Amino acid sequence: MQARAPGFLLSAPYMNISSLLADRWPEIALLEESFEANVRDYTKIIHFYGMNNQLEEAERTRLVMEERGFVSDQVTLTAMIHMYSKAGNLTLAEETFEELKLLGQPLDRRSYGTIIMAYIRAGMPEKGEMIIREMDAQDIRAGSEVYKALLRAYSIVGDADGAQRVFDEIQLAGIPPDDRTCAVLLNAYGMAGQSQNAYATFENMLRAGIEPSDKCVALVLAAYEKESKLNQALDFLIGLEREKIIIGKEASEVLAGWFGRLGVVKEVELVLREYAAG
Repeated sequence: MQARAPGFLLSAPYMNISSLLADRWPEIALLEESFEANVRDYTKIIHFYGMNNQLEEAERTRLVMEERGFVSDQVTLTAMIHMYSKAGNLTLAEETFEELKLLGQPLDRRSYGTIIMAYIRAGMPEKGEMIIREMDAQDIRAGSEVYKALLRAYSIVGDADGAQRVFDEIQLAGIPPDDRTCAVLLNAYGMAGQSQNAYATFENMLRAGIEPSDKCVALVLAAYEKESKLNQALDFLIGLEREKIIIGKEASEVLAGWFGRLGVVKEVELVLREYAAG
């Protein structure tokens, strides 16, 4: 077999590597004595297999790498943690993260972010928050996508306290909240049955100069419906009119469904017309 140039996988475009991986050519090449592979070559293969949920192939590649005398470094282990996280294997993700710590090198935010995402996927956002605290102690900030994923994790289960903590952390990290981030917090308050806090969050958005989306309006209305607070919802609607905020499709559907279930569509229309006239 003709010898190939050392470092071929590093110099070749990544897409070319990906197409070759379909036939497992790189694995064969790495086993050739004439191929002078390095840690990054192996890591690229591991990353590709991880992205395609081919755990056995990734683990085999790592084993071959270590048999050749290469030590798994931070980049390689981070790729393994990401792979285990995607596959839903929290135990192996945690074990690999501990192995990463044993390298004795400062961890970067990518490595920390990978294990945080593993905890989020496992439905354990509290442990993800603990990692955030560990990062804060070392003056390392997680990426905005990690904070937002943690916020969503609390919001989905209606953990308003957890969502508010992360929302505060997002701002402390210097990430300005936008209407989407606020919508996730509003959802948490709505699910928790805390319409007053949902409304306060909406008001804070206006004060901060954040233009609320129709989604945000719909979430506040849904929070009022959950607690059957019709009068407060009407006051909220009148306040929107004063702020010249137009109700869109999503918020209108929430109103139509709620008023329809109450059987008070005509009565509400009359009240709103009177308020508007006043």
